[in-house]
Amino acid sequence: MIIFKLTLIFFLSFLFIKLIIKYAPKLGLSDIPNERSSHTKITPTGSGIGFGFAFFVSVILFEFSLFLEHWLVFLAIFLVFVIGILDDHKDTSPKQKILVIFLASLILYFDGVHIESLGSFFGFEIPLGYIAFPLSLIFLVGFTNALNLVDGLDGLSASISIVILSTFLYIGYLNQNDLMIAICLFTIVSLCAFLVFNWNPASIFMGDSGSLFLGFVIAAVALMSLQYIDPVILLYLLSIPTIDTFVVMTRRIKKNKSPFSADKTHIHHILLNFFAKKVKRTVLFLVLTQAIFSLGGLMLALSSKEIGEGIGSTVLLLLFIGIVILSYMIFTGMKRRQKLIEKLAHRRKRALK
Repeated sequence: MIIFKLTLIFFLSFLFIKLIIKYAPKLGLSDIPNERSSHTKITPTGSGIGFGFAFFVSVILFEFSLFLEHWLVFLAIFLVFVIGILDDHKDTSPKQKILVIFLASLILYFDGVHIESLGSFFGFEIPLGYIAFPLSLIFLVGFTNALNLVDGLDGLSASISIVILSTFLYIGYLNQNDLMIAICLFTIVSLCAFLVFNWNPASIFMGDSGSLFLGFVIAAVALMSLQYIDPVILLYLLSIPTIDTFVVMTRRIKKNKSPFSADKTHIHHILLNFFAKKVKRTVLFLVLTQAIFSLGGLMLALSSKEIGEGIGSTVLLLLFIGIVILSYMIFTGMKRRQKLIEKLAHRRKRALK
């Protein structure tokens, strides 16, 4: 029975995305390349509409009782999904997106999905109390945006999302959390259908309807997982989007630029140059890296309850901070070297002329 359900979900997502590809020009869902794009021709976008609808249809068809029980969670996800659709069709402002995510976060909070504690450090618990909602909001907005920033190469965002969701699926399965299982499993299968079209060379992009939907879904499931794992473990389970956001924003701030300005200094841009413009190789490298982090985080979460508490939490946090700092140094050095090579190549061309 489960195989039949998953197969149907896959084909629903496949069919919806196929329809979007066909009618994308009429719907105004086309991505026109610019100086920051990794593609060179006009490509259909907004396939997030397809796999997002497949997700909601599947939940109502196969988990209707769960849908009724947790309708607030699905309403919150749907609101973010809708603002993503509107952004794909007609660009919405950052303020409108944040407002919708704020409302969705508030809905999740009333259904009990939020951060209650930062964990235990040196034996002292750090409960959040009145600031539980503001911090939950910052996390939801931050990670939703972080996943959007990762969506820069064919297949990258979807593949990393599948790895992360698989980890939370396993956590949900071990703890018999039907909500986590349904959300993760249905999203993963829908994304597999999307990858048929999005693997390099992509015939369609996910658009904001996809990246906002995925980012918010992962962030929401991450908050649900805090019933079973230490908050510090989330840093490892969500490592690639988290590290990329920190590295990019720190570099922009150091250059007196807005941390939200657009450029080509993301980790995937730097690695793409390192791998001689080989998109598949770059994506596979980042996906494998995320898988290693996720597996490591999962082992830390499951090996012992004590490993994520007290001094253990402190060590894990300091270790991750060290990884982030090291990543910043490595990728900043790689970027500088690439710029130097480009300058030398440009000078040689001018000399030959």
